Amino acid sequence: MDWDALARQLAPLCSQPLMRNEPMRWHTTLRVGGPAALFYRVSDLNEFAQISEWAQSHHVPTFIMGHGSNILVSDAGIPALVIYNACERAIVGEQTVAETGIPIRELFLKTAQQGLSGLEFAVGIPGTLGGALVSNAGAYRQNIADLLIEIDLVSEGRRQRVAPDWMQFSYRDSRLRRPGAPPTALLAVRLRLTPDSKRAIFARARHLQRQRIEKQPPESSAGSFFKNVYDRALAERLPGLSAPLKEAGVVPAGFLIEACGLKGYQIGGASVSRKHANFLINRGDATASDFYQLAQTVKQAVYERFGVWLEEEVLYVGWGADVPQ
Repeated sequence: MDWDALARQLAPLCSQPLMRNEPMRWHTTLRVGGPAALFYRVSDLNEFAQISEWAQSHHVPTFIMGHGSNILVSDAGIPALVIYNACERAIVGEQTVAETGIPIRELFLKTAQQGLSGLEFAVGIPGTLGGALVSNAGAYRQNIADLLIEIDLVSEGRRQRVAPDWMQFSYRDSRLRRPGAPPTALLAVRLRLTPDSKRAIFARARHLQRQRIEKQPPESSAGSFFKNVYDRALAERLPGLSAPLKEAGVVPAGFLIEACGLKGYQIGGASVSRKHANFLINRGDATASDFYQLAQTVKQAVYERFGVWLEEEVLYVGWGADVPQ
């Protein structure tokens, strides 16, 4: 694809310059990743919609990102138009309308300050609302999908408003993570929140935030790398797993990785965190390939010991057909 020619065609729709070969390591929390063929930061929702309609109608490979907290970009980069979504406006009420580039913890603060409950689980999630939607982000048995009323999006070249079931949500998943997903830009959502006292909302959030701080490492990471395992039979036979998790049939991925003795295990500059085994961290000089090899080693070890394959929560971007997307 002639990216220079494409940039010239796209430029009339853009209020800011398009960047060529922008290093993605500057835009991901893992601090790895090669260049994006084209990179554009958009902060106006209508401009975002128009660019997405044009790109989809002209079959331009496009990747939309927020803060880069749940992705592993290959060392080769992304042969696509990368749109950095910085559309962050929100109108707060019991039915809150928010653009998808807003950091989800910022949206929590805006709603909590108005005495609206529902987003307490998001207080420690580092990404944007859009990323949260794609992976149905959540914590402590809560998910973003549970709050949705309507989604404003561009799909297959057309802007439209859809019901939440369009996304086909499941645990840490949506149709947009799956092979064959339609080209889609998530623009904004309408959420249903619940009135409550500010004191109660912030007390719950502080409790959850303390748990996160105690468990999560400070080094560069992508957040939880693997999804938890929902397998009641496995949960019931694991010594050391708490009674509530056994009852729920949930096995934390970090529990399995730690049981394999992999805390601190390192390949190149990528390491399994000693603080929380479901965090793969950058020791400072890691490559994307280091992280990929480490993830495969972890998955193989867990399979050999427990008979289950861990599934990545992190999305591989720019890896081609050899890596699950």
